[in-house]
Amino acid sequence: MQNIIDSIRAGGYASAKARQFTESVIREMSRIAAAHNAINLAQGFPDFPAPEAIKQAAVRAVTEDHNQYAITWGTKGLRDAIAAKVKRDYDVTIDPESQLTVCCGATEGMIATLLATVNPGDEVIIFEPFYENYGADVILCGAVPKYISLNPPGFNFDREELIAAFSDKTKAIIINTPNNPTGKVFTREELELIAELCIKYDVLAINDEIYEHILYDNTQHIPLWTLPGMAERTIAVNSVSKTFSVTGWRIGFVQASAEITASVRKVHDFLTVGAAAPLQVASAEAFNFGAEYYQELAGFYSERRDYLLAALEKIGFKCVRPQGAYYIMADITPFGWDDDVAFAKYLASEIGVAVVPGSSFFRPESTAGKTLIRFCFCKKFETLKAAVDRLEKLTLK
Repeated sequence: MQNIIDSIRAGGYASAKARQFTESVIREMSRIAAAHNAINLAQGFPDFPAPEAIKQAAVRAVTEDHNQYAITWGTKGLRDAIAAKVKRDYDVTIDPESQLTVCCGATEGMIATLLATVNPGDEVIIFEPFYENYGADVILCGAVPKYISLNPPGFNFDREELIAAFSDKTKAIIINTPNNPTGKVFTREELELIAELCIKYDVLAINDEIYEHILYDNTQHIPLWTLPGMAERTIAVNSVSKTFSVTGWRIGFVQASAEITASVRKVHDFLTVGAAAPLQVASAEAFNFGAEYYQELAGFYSERRDYLLAALEKIGFKCVRPQGAYYIMADITPFGWDDDVAFAKYLASEIGVAVVPGSSFFRPESTAGKTLIRFCFCKKFETLKAAVDRLEKLTLK
């Protein structure tokens, strides 16, 4: 027994799981931006006001005393509003009483889902590059991540590589579409292959779709759970953060079958008890916005994408044109750099613009992100133009 204790102590007080990943690089870059007074194009939060209607709804909710615990899995008003939105947008009927769990952001929604469905030793397929939480979440569950490359410039995956990744050990696959960090939107053909493999191997699909309404160039978002045979095995993780520009509210939700939802709700209950009650009340009102709101949202971000993309390419970056979300991946090699972390720190400290190093979206042993950085454009035009003015100091090699 003493030998076991000594072995554990040799690694310090951090658990073996915690030693397998770092803190968030994205959020670290926000701290670096503040330290150098750099323009923050790293972390994906807007620097413009949220819609006035949703802010006023939050004020009313507080003054009307919606300030105590809500039902653990979400206020009835919010769950009803989400179900109505799903019906309106996708013509799918879900039961708000048994198929929805309101969480503290999509971040909690994802870890609650994995803890509720995945066992230690199970394999979980993750497309790479990936939002940094996915790898850490899988490790925290004691599961084994299996990575499938999304290959530039289109960030498409190899069919045979994906087929080979599925086995009797596979418990789940995580799909993020529209994708962070690449802006890729998975096609119907790609989703149909994923669905076919999930059904064949009895695998759960966890669909992160928080950017579902931020789409460009007539690209269509197809929820995996709308494909034949996938409704009962797909778990959709979503949030109000990106759609309504309230990333600090931390109101997310998980949509799944009644059986899976029952498990997710138990984990959610003991993770956080519940999300902020007045902000749930306000979010319910936001889901009543008409179709024009979502059209204006996509147009709003499309203008910013086009502006920043053109400016970055003029400066000399090799960029990938995103189909959705609000990020641009860029190659730094034209400037003579091959170390994304060093370049990101140089940009923040010497140029005055903060970005995210590309390697943070890849497994630690990968070198694929070493020449990439990620810009976000969910900012005021003044912010983007000021950042471009600073980036114009860069010189090509």
